[in-house]
Amino acid sequence: MGLGAVAATREDEEAKMEAGGDTAGQKLDAGALFVLQSKGSWLHCGYHLTTSIVAPALLSLPFAFASLGWAAGTICLVIAAAVTFYSYNLISLVLEHHARQGRRQLRFRDMATDILGPGWGKYYIGPIQFLVCFGAVVGCTLLAGQSMKAIYLLANPGGTIKLYVFVAIFGVFMMILAQLPSFHSLRHVNLVSLLLCLAYSFCAVAGSIYLGNSDKAPPKDYSISGDAQNRVFGVFNAIAIIATTYGNGIIPEIQATVAAPVTGKMFRGLCLCYAVVVTTFFSVAISGYWAVGNQAQGILLSNFMVDGAAVIPKGLLLVTQLFTLLQLSAVGVVYLQPTNEVLEGLFSDAKQGQYAARNVVPRLVSRTVAVALATTVAAMLPFFGDMNSLIGAFGFLPLDFAVPALFYNVTFKPSKKGFVFWLNKTIAVVFSGLAVIASVAAVRQIALDAKTYKLFANV
Repeated sequence: MGLGAVAATREDEEAKMEAGGDTAGQKLDAGALFVLQSKGSWLHCGYHLTTSIVAPALLSLPFAFASLGWAAGTICLVIAAAVTFYSYNLISLVLEHHARQGRRQLRFRDMATDILGPGWGKYYIGPIQFLVCFGAVVGCTLLAGQSMKAIYLLANPGGTIKLYVFVAIFGVFMMILAQLPSFHSLRHVNLVSLLLCLAYSFCAVAGSIYLGNSDKAPPKDYSISGDAQNRVFGVFNAIAIIATTYGNGIIPEIQATVAAPVTGKMFRGLCLCYAVVVTTFFSVAISGYWAVGNQAQGILLSNFMVDGAAVIPKGLLLVTQLFTLLQLSAVGVVYLQPTNEVLEGLFSDAKQGQYAARNVVPRLVSRTVAVALATTVAAMLPFFGDMNSLIGAFGFLPLDFAVPALFYNVTFKPSKKGFVFWLNKTIAVVFSGLAVIASVAAVRQIALDAKTYKLFANV
């Protein structure tokens, strides 16, 4: 195909999208038309992917290692990287196949509806994706409030401002950022986010090396603590943490931002993303676990402060918290996009312009209310991390590990005697089972911690 033909194809695609239809001529609602604009390159796709996967949740990997040990922790990290990279490519191949057939799918629930039937999209994939993504927004808001509080206490030891105040401040900032109109409009924000995740990861590694070589480090004990029951549940909780760290849940929406023709662009974007994943995940997990062993706390940065005092250079901890805080705003607004798309579909008129007053006012109000709700939940439930483990086990494990293999087998119908069919079936069955077990482990952890829960707690 010549360059002229490619350009013509892209112009035809964009003209149909602007008219409110896709390549099959189907009518698009305002959510797909305004939020999921298909204008990006493979680089922009890489930025979105990196922001959605390489997030501050990676700072919990040493904690997961504490329940798994060196060998099992490293093996789980490698398997999760390989399976998610493979699964995300399977989703991309399915999307490309349907685009070539004249029906470009823009949302996860659209894929489920077209491939598995309307019930799957309406009652399973759609609700789980919404729960996972909105839970991620709440989690980002809470983590950002904790980062702001940590910075405040570094600058003002003994300060008395409560956590919920910082959560509210960050929520106001998120309300402003949430008004960026489309997923594609986040491309520059997400480029900065990519640089920030590299920055705080390298700072965390430097802090771990400093702490590990200082006399302030805890004794290096890499044994798995607890009785047999706690160790078993700890393993599955750690698997849920790793799955959540690698989780995405919005691959179709990210591929929807790519300008037609889409073939091959997602693969290049994933290669960029996973170069960053390998660089950050493994360095933070290994250096953090080496430094603190089985004393690893839920977030590695918590190990860098003991009794309110920094045990690594104060300036290093300050910039690490700052880089983490800034990236959380990008991660939060990326995971807000499925909510924005639903709200736009409900309250906007696709027949009028994206920036018409008829659409701008509902967009401003609905997105502000959505962020306000997420901020309120984060402030009320500072123990939301336990619930996020459940969301990760119940949401990210099936969405990102099991469902892609099912989509591929149903769409392409590979030979039942072939390697691909059985590889995909094994992935779907194994990770569906792990999702159930990890969900039970997460519920158990919530039950154990429930006695410490307090609304608006200052943790």
